[in-house]
Amino acid sequence: MKYLTEFRDGAIAQKLAAEIRQMTTRHWAIMEVCGGQTHSIMRNGIDQLLPSEIELIHGPGCPVCVTPLEMIDKALAIAALPNVIFCSFGDMLRVPGSDRDLFRVKSEGGDVRVVYSPLDAVQLAVQHPTKQVVFFGIGFETTAPANAMAVHLAKKQGLTNFSMLVSHVLVPPAIDAIMRSPTNRVQAFLAAGHVNSVMGFWQYPPLASQHRVPIVITGFEPLDVLEGIRRCVRQLEAGEHEVENAYERVVTFDGNRAAQALLEEVFAESDRAWRGIGVIPRSGWKLSDAYADYDAENRFDVSDIHTHESPECRSGEVLQGAIKPTDCPAFGKQCTPRTPFGATMVSSEGACAAYFNYGRVVQLERVRVRVHA
Repeated sequence: MKYLTEFRDGAIAQKLAAEIRQMTTRHWAIMEVCGGQTHSIMRNGIDQLLPSEIELIHGPGCPVCVTPLEMIDKALAIAALPNVIFCSFGDMLRVPGSDRDLFRVKSEGGDVRVVYSPLDAVQLAVQHPTKQVVFFGIGFETTAPANAMAVHLAKKQGLTNFSMLVSHVLVPPAIDAIMRSPTNRVQAFLAAGHVNSVMGFWQYPPLASQHRVPIVITGFEPLDVLEGIRRCVRQLEAGEHEVENAYERVVTFDGNRAAQALLEEVFAESDRAWRGIGVIPRSGWKLSDAYADYDAENRFDVSDIHTHESPECRSGEVLQGAIKPTDCPAFGKQCTPRTPFGATMVSSEGACAAYFNYGRVVQLERVRVRVHA
């Protein structure tokens, strides 16, 4: 299968890993921004191919994981209202709020539905004119164009019973915030190719130059990730800090200008809270003034929300790369995909879920092989 099997070739993977081992002379910490990259690393054992000097740090690029608790609680409050059809992607239903999740609301009688596209929610609004249909619009630049199109179409069709609870976040401000943190250990980034397929990478050179950090845009197949790591290590060893595009089959410098124009029309930049991290200035999108009537936060009274995060959940530290999932005492014990404390254990892109699903229940460096004579 073109564009798939050729990026899973084991022999080429071993060759790339050998090149990385040969050029590595010291410890380097590289962050993969996207949870999809984390899952590729864990699923394909890429971390086990690398020399011990290469430390992969899992970044905040999981849209479900970084949706702030306050927005989850607002979603729960709206979904529980009578005469509301609340629509979301499946991952969000199990993300714990302060005291319950959307599955609990559904079991208690709320009309909560899983959709596969925000346009499905618009269609529900057409089919149920006496109901208020609300779509939970989360994610990075990758999912934002489809959400923007849904709101655009709802306005074009004159729908008055459709709205969106918006919690979109942006990658470049997050990279900037990570590099400005006094506890930062990241020395290079694997940027998320799907984000850059929409936005291009014209925003990245100033970040690389200001923070003197290599940024390599990669895809998600094993060879994509390994090639991204190889290019990061090459730059680090050479003392360079450039932006490289290792995902040329998908990403261009300018990105998708039509999608960007739609985003500029429907959304406006805003400060945004990230779950487990806090508020990052100008790191999100809200609906623009022209589309404010479709903002669920304006349509429903959900301003009096009081949140309380589980004191046992350390997903915020995982999202910032401060700890590995296995460093959390609750990992794999009290906290599992069936009994999650935080979104990183629930989401299909969550770092804790990746470690749990692919058997990394203990850190590799803690494993000792007992040899019997």
